[in-house]
Amino acid sequence: MGWGRMLLLGNVGQQLDIGDLARDVNQLARELDRVDQNVLAGHRTEQDIGRTLDRLEAENQELKLYLAATVRLLVAKNVVTATELRAIVDEIDRSDGTADGKFSGPVAPP
Repeated sequence: MGWGRMLLLGNVGQQLDIGDLARDVNQLARELDRVDQNVLAGHRTEQDIGRTLDRLEAENQELKLYLAATVRLLVAKNVVTATELRAIVDEIDRSDGTADGKFSGPVAPP
């Protein structure tokens, strides 16, 4: 491809160059189709990931709301005191090996 073909072969060289370019364009189009199919087949885009994160954040906020309501109701009805609740939370926090404000063990008691 290039000026050498055009110089040596004239119009035929130019037609060969056009054919090469058409083949390259077709190959790129097939690659783009494959990428599109991958996205449609479940590969996530940044927009999909953003929507998923937004949904998870909303669910987390709702869970916190219900947990806060449950804890406050238990304390208000004198089922448990705030001190007892704090002691249980601290014990569970330590039970997974690290007192870090997180819990990765099973929810049901052993």
